Formats: sequence, structure tokens, C-alpha cells
Amino acid sequence: MKHIIGGPEPPASAQVKLVEVDEESAGQRLDNFLIRQLKGVPKTHVYRIIRSGEVRVNKGRAAADTRVAAGDMVRLPPVRISEKVAEKLEKPAPAREFPVLLEDEHLLAIDKPAGVAVHGGSGVSFGVIEQLRQARPAAKLLELVHRLDRETSGILLVAKKRSALLKLQDQFRERETGKTYLALVVGAWPANKKVVDVPLHKYLQADGERRVKVVAKDDPDGMRSITLVKVRHVIPAQAGIQVPAFTLLEVTIKTGRTHQIRVHLASQGHPIAGDDKYGDFELNKALQKRGLKRMFLHAWRLQFNHPDSGERIELLAAMPPELKKFADHATATPPPV
Repeated sequence: MKHIIGGPEPPASAQVKLVEVDEESAGQRLDNFLIRQLKGVPKTHVYRIIRSGEVRVNKGRAAADTRVAAGDMVRLPPVRISEKVAEKLEKPAPAREFPVLLEDEHLLAIDKPAGVAVHGGSGVSFGVIEQLRQARPAAKLLELVHRLDRETSGILLVAKKRSALLKLQDQFRERETGKTYLALVVGAWPANKKVVDVPLHKYLQADGERRVKVVAKDDPDGMRSITLVKVRHVIPAQAGIQVPAFTLLEVTIKTGRTHQIRVHLASQGHPIAGDDKYGDFELNKALQKRGLKRMFLHAWRLQFNHPDSGERIELLAAMPPELKKFADHATATPPPV
């Protein structure tokens, strides 16, 4: 049962508030602006108060997709939140900084470790962005430009200005960025297999967990997805200790679908080592005993145009020590005589 805290001291705004839109928020959709302002309030409730007219922009009703401008006065009605959300707000994410690859007044590029979600939600209380905001309370704006799976390490871009966020997101949307990952897959990947062009379909399992599968090219629910593959090197099989061959790949995605690399590689018979959703589960157990306790997928290189100067930037994030150690050990272990 969902309990709502009421009474004389509700755990959220008990009065109407007027908020002035600042320069950094200018150009945002009203719904996104409210979601930031009304932290902890469910999105369904945000849309409900917009539809009901309780939210006003410059004293007039406005739609969810209305773009707010600097200087606009936004009326926020009183809202109530659940006990669970109130408790979460009272216990904010722990402040944490992450290894910085590049930072200026417009953006921040970090090297995200595996095992950390990029944002809270879906059973995760907090992620990278919430931890960064706690660590940098003076920052006017910190927003994710794109996403990485929780178990994927590597380069993650965060915008520090609204203008930078919009320009960088446009580049991702228009496929003007270059995104290359390092992936260790099971088996010997054929060197002549350089393109995987197979549509993907996102769906929910019975337990509500998100999954992705390949579908036929004429499937109306399929989204075209293109992955470029380059073999870096092959690690021979080690029959005596029942370890198969592996291939270290450089994987460049031309489209940014959910779980694209994981599903595309697995669909070709070469799942990513350590992948707990689309991989070889029995092999993963054996690999854990040999030191691989995570998925071997790392966002290694990112190319984009700087949102202010227009300069082409190339960032590289070195392979994490735990992945390098496993790959080096597997390569160095000679096959039995």
C-alpha cells in the first residue's frame, strides 16, 4: 500500500511557490523543468498538475512541451510525496567525484567505473549524476549528455551549461560523435565480419526487466542498428583448463540503441565475457573464479565537437586494471602441451 504523508507538516512544499527561470534553464521543456524543481515528485504527478492548470507560466496555463524562457515566472502548486521518497530525500546520495578526463566551464568528461548506474531509478537509489551534484553543490547545472549501462565502464559526458547539453545531445542524435568500445567476446571472431546491421526490439520481461532482442529486417517494431567491429587480437583456447578462445574487439556503434553492442555481438554467437543478461552463464561462473567479476565492455574512445569552440575532441579512457589484468593473464597463459 502506498502511504502519503499528510497532516500539518507535509514533507514537501506546503505553499504555492513562484520560481524564476534562469539562463541555464532557458529553452527547457516545462515538464523537464518541473521534474528538476520538484525533486522526488513522481513524473505522473508532474504531468497531472500541468494538465490541471495548477502550474502556470507568467500567470497563464501551459502545456508540458512549452519551452520556458529566462525570466519566466513559474507557479509551483503545493505537492505531497510518499514516505519512501521523503526518506530518500532526507538521505541524499553520498558525494563522490570520479576520474576526470576533461573539464572546462562547458562540460565534464569522467571515466565511469563499472557497477555504478549513471542515474537513480529502476531500483537504484542514486547514480553518478546524483553523486556528482552532491560533491559539487555550487554547480549551477550538471546533466548527463548520454548514458552507459551500469556494468559498462568508460567515458561519460556531463554538461555544465544548458547550451552545451543541447549541442552535445544534438551531436549524439545526429550521429556526429564517434563512440568506440573495447569488448572481449567468447570465441574467435571472424576477421572479415566487420559490420552487424540487424534491427533491435526493446521489450519488458514478465518481471518488468528491460531486455532487447534482434528481429527480422521487416519487423515493424525493429529499430535499425549498426555496429562496426574490428579485431584487436585473438586469445587462443586453453583446452587443458577448459577456457575457450576469446577475441578482443574494438566496437564502434553508429546507432545508440539500448544494449546494442551486447545483443549484436551475442546474436553472432560471440557474447561478451561476463555479460549477465545476454552471455554464457555457465562460462561466466568459471570466469569469475579466474578473476573476471564484471562484464568486459569498456567505453574506450569518444570523439565529438566541443559545444563552444567547435574543435574536434578525442578522449581515451585506458582499459580498467581489472580488465587489463584478466586479458593479460589469459593471453600469457600458454595452452597445454
